[in-house]
Amino acid sequence: MDTLRLEIVTPEGLIFDQDVKSVTFPGEEGEFGVLPKHASLLSLLKPGVIEIELPDGKKESIVINWGHVKVDEHKAVALVEGAIPLAGATESEIAKKIEEAKELIEKASENKAALATVEARIEKAAKII
Repeated sequence: MDTLRLEIVTPEGLIFDQDVKSVTFPGEEGEFGVLPKHASLLSLLKPGVIEIELPDGKKESIVINWGHVKVDEHKAVALVEGAIPLAGATESEIAKKIEEAKELIEKASENKAALATVEARIEKAAKII
């Protein structure tokens, strides 16, 4: 199975570095998916959820406030200002991570409709974990 290397970097350092089956980014012009052997591109990222499908079929979600991503055939590198990974949290930590993610998004955008959409996606992503 073909995979794509995904790296997500914040000012604090690397928070995700794995091979993935696919990834969906919240692009400035709308969401877009990336698969292995994708055409090269550079895109701005808006506040939202990066949805990741791992090679074993498991899903992970990382909430971001903004940034950009560079994609080529074998790798995607996202540089983001702030990120909250929702994976790996225990049930007691999930509520705290959801609140942190919502605060991150609220600081990045004043568009109430967009905030509501992102918050719904955060809640959905947290249920998958």
